Amino acid sequence: MIGSMVVSPRFVLAAAVAALASCSTRPVSAQSDRPPAAAPGNQVLTETTLAQLLRVGELALSPDGKHLLYTVRTPDLAENRSRAAVWLLPTAGGTAKQVAEGSSPLWLPQGGGYVFVTKDGLRSQPLGEGPVVEMAVPGGVANLSWSPSGEHFAFTRSVPIDPPVTAAHPDLPKANARAYDDLMVRHWDHWVDGSYSHLFVQPWVGGGEARDLLAGERVHTPLPPFGGGEQIAWSPDGKELCYTARRVPDPEASTDSSLWVVPVGGGEAKNLTPGLPGYDQDPVYSPDGRWIVFGSMERAGFEADRLRLVLHERATGKNAELLPEFDASAHEVRWTADSKRLFFTVETEGTTQVYTASLQERKPTAVTKGRHALSGLQVGPDGNTLFALRTTMERPAEVVRIEVATGAITALSDHNGAAFAALSLPTIDGEWFPTSDGKQVHAWIVKPPNFDPSRRYPFVLYCQGGPQSMVGQGFSFRWNFHLMAAKGYVVAAVNRRGLPGFGQAWNDQISRDWGGQAMRDLLAVTDAMQQRPYVDKARSAAVGASFGGYTVYWLMGNAGDRFAAMISHCGVFNLESMYLATEELFFVNHDLGGPYWSSPETAELYKRFSPHRYVQNWKTPLLVIHGEKDFRVPYDQGLQAFTAAQIQGVPSRLLMFPDEGHWVLQAQNGVLWQREFFGWLDRWCGAVAGK
Repeated sequence: MIGSMVVSPRFVLAAAVAALASCSTRPVSAQSDRPPAAAPGNQVLTETTLAQLLRVGELALSPDGKHLLYTVRTPDLAENRSRAAVWLLPTAGGTAKQVAEGSSPLWLPQGGGYVFVTKDGLRSQPLGEGPVVEMAVPGGVANLSWSPSGEHFAFTRSVPIDPPVTAAHPDLPKANARAYDDLMVRHWDHWVDGSYSHLFVQPWVGGGEARDLLAGERVHTPLPPFGGGEQIAWSPDGKELCYTARRVPDPEASTDSSLWVVPVGGGEAKNLTPGLPGYDQDPVYSPDGRWIVFGSMERAGFEADRLRLVLHERATGKNAELLPEFDASAHEVRWTADSKRLFFTVETEGTTQVYTASLQERKPTAVTKGRHALSGLQVGPDGNTLFALRTTMERPAEVVRIEVATGAITALSDHNGAAFAALSLPTIDGEWFPTSDGKQVHAWIVKPPNFDPSRRYPFVLYCQGGPQSMVGQGFSFRWNFHLMAAKGYVVAAVNRRGLPGFGQAWNDQISRDWGGQAMRDLLAVTDAMQQRPYVDKARSAAVGASFGGYTVYWLMGNAGDRFAAMISHCGVFNLESMYLATEELFFVNHDLGGPYWSSPETAELYKRFSPHRYVQNWKTPLLVIHGEKDFRVPYDQGLQAFTAAQIQGVPSRLLMFPDEGHWVLQAQNGVLWQREFFGWLDRWCGAVAGK
């Protein structure tokens, strides 16, 4: 994966889903059902308002189902940071309240209280009367989880294993160097420093030191950089932990992760998934202890394969796919208390819905529908009620309740309600467009607030990254369609060939065809939109990041005069130099066919699809944005593109962030990014809302 609109784990984004074979190929009403919204005001979203919106997450349901814990992050733009607080919400109704400052809240298994991470360690608090207990954890806590007995907790932290090269030269105390003997020298946004994320277990009661269950190993759990607590699980009896790790000699070239179990007291780890060559991850024990369900990709070296639901029978050690005919990927799997049914989320046609399947029937059934993305799934004790976070393109996540029998969704929180009460909202519709090979391509069409069809608006083609990453109902704090519309632009966000949510064949088509059908899909939507009376064809722009940035560079040389402005963020420009400078070689090996010298056919593919081969056609004004810490698409890709534009006299600007990687994550950098982004669009497309 080289990027996407929303920062999300690679494994979550590697999903694809079509309707069941016995059902229609289109979900009923999935594009038209809008979440409830307050009556809009007369203001529009701005860069500063966007940066100051509250961020709701980390949902946790109490064992009795009566309370929810979650976190709210409050940005502090002036301080360039955010503050996390824990909130408590009664599920039967009532007012949510902030109960502490901290993050990663969990319910204690005994009930009656909860625990969360503070800057110094851990703190437990009772629901009612009782003592507050604090425990310092030197070295920090990540991916906290609690044993079912309540006697132990598990966590991860970074452990130095390999000494730096300077340690061998104590007489050179001011020397600053790194040395490597294998290819994994850097990853996403950091140079490898000889440290590894290890799994620890520590007693909560009775004292005792933390035990490193991977002591001395050059192994990470969870998988960096996107893996989290979902990759680690306790057995129901609290005697073992199951975790995800990749014990292979060439991690830069392999996706072969496995599930491993280790006794809580330490000892030899056992591989539960030998012979499964792709990603195996996210173990979840059934409450009765009979099963472990997990996600597994069948093809080695392909990070965007279908994520299958696999059942591991603990007594026999057998692994079997639960839903072999389901052309979909399943995420966030949750058991019911009786161990008979599973709930999970599925990406489908630009939305993310909740599905369910029983062990007896083994047939997936949709629980929800509507234009939204559901995540953070929590299952009530009776299995009839779910809780989740709901996100749309208009609004960031809020807590909701879902009735399983009807799919009805009820909002339980509204932390950004005051901000949105003053805003006039955009109009968002899912549409289908004919493309060059006779198929239909889906796109989200976003229109400005107070849209007037008698007027002509500038147009933005949004080019998705990934490449295999669905344009769904996410609320990005960078590539924000609501903000683009509020600035007066009509936006087309296209689920072109090579994206999940439309069947695995549609998802697979992008590999080794980067400049082919996917580009024709985008141009088909562009041509159709530019014919609409409310779109000003002369004021059209194409924008995108990562593979979307590659797309912008490709369109610079191959889209004729369709666009008046281009913006490429962290885009791939030169396929040959990209191959030798990126870090996870399995990605380029699969998607580009291996090294460019490996065969005449592969060499021709690189030549045909590399944007740098078409710079002689460049004329469109281009803004290049890159982070100096981006090691997935190294920043020299942006420098090469900017140099090519400058040499040819193409109007161009280079925006470089020295302390950012593949994404812009710091608050003030984000506001600056938005100002430069819209400054470039407005300069060449002249957007004025409503004109």
